[in-house]
Amino acid sequence: MNICHYIKLRSNCIRRKVGAVVVKDNRIISTGYNGTPRGIKNCFEGGCHRCKSETSSGVSLSECLCSHAEENAITQAAYYGVSLKDSTLYCTESPCLICAKMIIGAGIKKVIYEREYHFNEIVKKLFKEALITLKKFC
Repeated sequence: MNICHYIKLRSNCIRRKVGAVVVKDNRIISTGYNGTPRGIKNCFEGGCHRCKSETSSGVSLSECLCSHAEENAITQAAYYGVSLKDSTLYCTESPCLICAKMIIGAGIKKVIYEREYHFNEIVKKLFKEALITLKKFC
């Protein structure tokens, strides 16, 4: 989890810093932090208009250009052709519904999170049905 905290320092989002690390066979195979997609102007450079606005947390998320840390860890692995099947994802915040669906689709089998952020029952039910272990880091 300490590595997640280090990774989140790379986040270019001006509203929230989140880090994720994917591990398989005791090796780090991918990392991610929240921020704008590859090739898009960084959030702190004005890349995401929602982030620089005074919009409340959790509101108008469909207008945010930033990708979540889990999403970036998964797409980073895909970009380099690295399988995440049967891996473990560590993240500083609990995954949202969209990230949960990506985690299931990527074949990740265990999610360890530090802090609950908009964690909902649907995500918990999906992980249970998909046989994904979900654990809060203590």
